[in-house]
Amino acid sequence: MGIAENKAAFEQNRVVYEAAKLTFHGVEGYDVYNTSIPFFWKGTRYLFGRVERRGEWARSWARLFYETGKDDWTLVPGSMIYQLEDPYIAKIGDELVMGGTHVRYRQGAVETYYGYFYRGTEVDDLYYFTTGPDYMKDIRLVELADKRVGVFSRPRNEEITKKFGSDSMIGFSVINSVKELTSDVVENAPYIEGLFGPGEWGGCNQAYLLKDGCVGVIGHESYRRREESGVESLVYLNMAFVLDPKTRAVSDKKIIATRSSYPAGPSKMPDLTDCAFTSGIVARADGKVDLYSGLSDCEEGRIVIDDPFAGHGGIVEK
Repeated sequence: MGIAENKAAFEQNRVVYEAAKLTFHGVEGYDVYNTSIPFFWKGTRYLFGRVERRGEWARSWARLFYETGKDDWTLVPGSMIYQLEDPYIAKIGDELVMGGTHVRYRQGAVETYYGYFYRGTEVDDLYYFTTGPDYMKDIRLVELADKRVGVFSRPRNEEITKKFGSDSMIGFSVINSVKELTSDVVENAPYIEGLFGPGEWGGCNQAYLLKDGCVGVIGHESYRRREESGVESLVYLNMAFVLDPKTRAVSDKKIIATRSSYPAGPSKMPDLTDCAFTSGIVARADGKVDLYSGLSDCEEGRIVIDDPFAGHGGIVEK
């Protein structure tokens, strides 16, 4: 089956135990969406969110919020403002690493974009340390069982489309430490083939060390759909797969949620009504997971689902 058929089959049989939207305080007049996963640091639970006005695009900031209730988050006063889209977080050694997409303009038009990376131990004031390749989003890091660092890339260009049929690939490489993270390392990460079909694209949004030593990837898979009206819309799905970092073998690839898995809500643009841009999962005490996702470039949602990595022992908590 193609991705559209897989989506329809999933939506007929999905199991969602709880669904909610996140509420954000301290940024009134702005949307917060495409957040990082929530994480604990020095006794407090935080997340980074993309903050942007509803009527603007590619003019966002990544801001830090702390938990003030169930699905309720408040801006950390005086915290650093990062000119980034779609922030994510990883714990590497005793540090936090935060990344996101920086868009560069020339005379009011988008010229390029690339990943910026920050690190440190003070969650409200991280330090920039490297940049990813031009025209590449969704670069992600994960600490492996041997304490080295796995690096996921997401190249997307015409050469890839001609060679593989899909609009993008996911690459994977291993470095000894974040000190080795450079644009060249990301650019040259060997591709993981077979993840996407013709006309599809996607990427890793959050990576996890699993108890069996494999890496669990929570990502997005996307394609364009032609509506009856003739208008083309974008479809973004939450998906998961498992990668063996030693053999590079992929297993258990599956859809874990679609936009309709979450509460209904507005869309930033008409072509984004079926868009769920994945943030990641957080393990729960009951054995299930909270799955977080941006919704139609306006809001952030949370649903409770079965752990997609249960067959691999689950996530190694950091």
